[in-house]
Amino acid sequence: MSRLTTATLETATGATAEVFAKLKKRVGKVPNAFATIGTHSPDGLQAIFAVDAAVTRSELSDADIETLKLVVSELSGCDYCVAAHALKGKFSGLSQEVITQVRAGKPTGDARRDALVRFVRVLVETRGTLSAAELDAFRAAGYSEHQVIGVSLAIASITFGNLVNRINDTVIDFPLPAQLVAGSNESTAG
Repeated sequence: MSRLTTATLETATGATAEVFAKLKKRVGKVPNAFATIGTHSPDGLQAIFAVDAAVTRSELSDADIETLKLVVSELSGCDYCVAAHALKGKFSGLSQEVITQVRAGKPTGDARRDALVRFVRVLVETRGTLSAAELDAFRAAGYSEHQVIGVSLAIASITFGNLVNRINDTVIDFPLPAQLVAGSNESTAG
């Protein structure tokens, strides 16, 4: 059960109601994570949307974005975001096998994707200045400096979502990754 109070589409007022209405129109519902953030900080939710819009302009593919969000969410232990981005990953063209390998940090058979996974894991798991060799390897895999900044923005965005969901113990309203394998569209929302 979620720990923070959360408005619904029907009970939201003011700026929260406005952002919820936009979400409903855009994605068909107000996902629980966004409902929690928007209830307490509609400006914060709008800021995350702005960051994510900048990420999409960074020339990273949808599959790349979902790959890196899965890596960060898996490393942080955010079950909510793992479920959401496994589903979005599927919609972006990632197979269930690739999603599973990305989450486990195992090779996917795609050298470029594997370089992205490695780069993100190193950024998230280490401290201090990134080695020049790590940056060079990422660029050698075909990523531009513009995309390096896009990766950094995406990590910032998903880290915020991970933190909120870990604090809140947000109820998952997406299919669990195991359900995607079975083809189920049921969620664990209660």
